[in-house]
Amino acid sequence: MGDQDPGGMEKPMKIARYRDPDGAVGYALVHGDGSHERLEGNPLAAGGSVLPSGEAARIGRLLAPLEPAAILGIGVNYRRHAAEFGSPIPQHPVLFLKPPSALQHPDAPIELPTSLASHQVDAEAELAVVIGRRCRNVSRAEALSYVLGYTCANDVSARDWQKRPELGGGQWCRGKSFDTFAPLGPCLTLAAAIPNPNALRLRGWHNDVLVQDANTDDMIFDVPALIAFLSGSTTLLPGTVILTGTPSGVGMAADPPRWLQAGDRVAVEIEGIGRLCNPVIAEPGP
Repeated sequence: MGDQDPGGMEKPMKIARYRDPDGAVGYALVHGDGSHERLEGNPLAAGGSVLPSGEAARIGRLLAPLEPAAILGIGVNYRRHAAEFGSPIPQHPVLFLKPPSALQHPDAPIELPTSLASHQVDAEAELAVVIGRRCRNVSRAEALSYVLGYTCANDVSARDWQKRPELGGGQWCRGKSFDTFAPLGPCLTLAAAIPNPNALRLRGWHNDVLVQDANTDDMIFDVPALIAFLSGSTTLLPGTVILTGTPSGVGMAADPPRWLQAGDRVAVEIEGIGRLCNPVIAEPGP
């Protein structure tokens, strides 16, 4: 997918990160036919320029589109999701953090914790925003100009560690931050291709069952509002990932609750971006 510049060269609109068969990490332009062309440069480097090489990318495996500088999560940010739990509409965005070590790649497994055991692991389909330029105290009007692009995310959550004060201490970070609990991908769609991130269909699957189906226009705080809030008196570095919240249909709200089990497969699909799939396994032993 891409636009033509005045010289006739395709501008990259979807970028994938990959490891080649020799172990080197690179970036590729994803064409409309699904082929991958190797790119020169790094979209998150100073200047952020990447140039098509004219060569096919030698992809051994797809990686998450970036290694995040930070992962900022937003809770209770869809009206119907708040309604399914009877939660009040928050006055300000509800912020939690995931460590960069929670990152997981497309088609790589989500691991159910066994050392700090959880039996209530849930999946949450989300739109992820990637900040491309250092910013602080950004106005709502200027917020989208700091976005490099968008990708699919799964905000995997151990609800027992999230919700039970005797386990998680009364805050969400422990239940949200286990290894593999932040799958991202399969590609980064550059901001120019998505002029309005709050007009996208977002869906989530548990195995082959569609369990979440919404539009990002149901957000309580839209993407510009989130960036303005999160950058208030706070520097957002290039590569910061914002998980913008999940719509209704999460496993915790099902009757009975629908927890992830080893052998399951979950998927997130967002209009204009693609489909992120991950199998589920038990955490391997030491």
